[in-house]
Amino acid sequence: MAQQQLSGIDASFLYLETPETPMHVAGLTYFELPPGFEGSFYQHFRKFFEGRLHTIPIFSKRLAPSLYDLDHPGWVDEDTVDLDYHLRETTLPAPGSEAQLEEVISRLHANTLDRSRPLWQFYVITGLANGQGVLYSKVHHAAVDGGAGMAINKALYDVTAVPRDVAPPPPKAASNATAPSAPIAVDPVKGLADIMGNMMRQQLKMWEAAPQILNSMTSAFLAKPGEMPKALGTLQSLIAQLPTLNAPKTPFNATITRERSYAARTISLADAKAVAKASGAKLNDVVLAVCGGALRRYLEEKGQLPDKPLIAGVPISLREPGDTRQNNQVSGMLCQIATDIADPAERLQAILKSSSEAKQIAGTFRDAVPQDFAFVGAPILLQLMMLVYGRSGLADKLPMPMNVTISNVPGPPMPLYCAGAKVTALHPVSIPAHGAALNITVQSYMDALNFGLTADRRAVPDVGLLGDYLIEAADELTKAVATP
Repeated sequence: MAQQQLSGIDASFLYLETPETPMHVAGLTYFELPPGFEGSFYQHFRKFFEGRLHTIPIFSKRLAPSLYDLDHPGWVDEDTVDLDYHLRETTLPAPGSEAQLEEVISRLHANTLDRSRPLWQFYVITGLANGQGVLYSKVHHAAVDGGAGMAINKALYDVTAVPRDVAPPPPKAASNATAPSAPIAVDPVKGLADIMGNMMRQQLKMWEAAPQILNSMTSAFLAKPGEMPKALGTLQSLIAQLPTLNAPKTPFNATITRERSYAARTISLADAKAVAKASGAKLNDVVLAVCGGALRRYLEEKGQLPDKPLIAGVPISLREPGDTRQNNQVSGMLCQIATDIADPAERLQAILKSSSEAKQIAGTFRDAVPQDFAFVGAPILLQLMMLVYGRSGLADKLPMPMNVTISNVPGPPMPLYCAGAKVTALHPVSIPAHGAALNITVQSYMDALNFGLTADRRAVPDVGLLGDYLIEAADELTKAVATP
């Protein structure tokens, strides 16, 4: 049973996971049942999905730790995937409201995945008053990031109501390898020599990458005669921002609990693009401005709006175009979201300036960001650090570099179908963390921007109210910037 070792970034999502901080991401697929459909859509979807499970290799792999947890764990093939565990169904009680659905999602998303099995689980949810169904799909972040998640979506969805034919899986080759004796047993082939060899390879990779990093840094710090070096300008910009890049204290900067709250909301993609065009901003800047407006109102009504602007942590994909590998390739930047500015148009311009400077900083040193790491005992040491950090309540006391996570994931512009059912919306469900108890993730689909607000229940018990303010903030921004 061959073991495919996780990279340091992939494995870090395992090390960061505690009962209070599950490290899985999920999505809500809203769909209309096929015309004239009768019977159990769960059974219908299960039969459909069984024929495609093999097209998502990570869904048939589980974790196996290294010897004595000295190195990162690896993926090993799971011979039998228990679909009774991985595919489940639930029905909302009457009246089947959106609020009831969001409550169910909050509970499902608070549960960690079983590490002795492949790290995914789907729920088919029916009973909504409008007759639609929902697929809640949960996958551990160690297995997939937003970019690779789109590759998984290609295996799940079709572009026509008639599902395309998918070739059956190739026959499995006979193997004489001895399977691990327990679900979390060590791969017997990987011994101490292999682990230490991997450590040395990691160090060699760093040395091999040194010339490339040096060239990148040299290019950044050298310039043509009469021009300022790119990195020098970037560092001057960073130094100028340092007094302001200290996130003010908010209810979101707290140690989180095991409980979650969730809300799904939608705004017009066409309106957001019109605002971007009229203001010279990017779509992501518009998303940040909408979030900034909603957060300003939410905190102001509670008497908790800081004088300083809130700072958002914004993930940045390092994935090259066409790269569909199912792993994590992400970095991030910090951006002020101008919650101290009341006027929507002025707020957008302030965000545009801040995000441009943050992108410049991130881009200048992008090639120097390590995409892997390894050191002896990483699984034990990093997990222990995370447990101590959470149990100590340090997030309630220490200054934080950010207040909220805001992420924008591009989605398909054309209609999709899932098991013959027309997809009407795609909403993300993401990860809050100690010190950043609110995560706002956005995914585009056709002519909509679908928001998913995932929060710690104690810090943000009324996340639905914040979701409502997002819709109103989008309307205000459109009227202020893009209405003739």
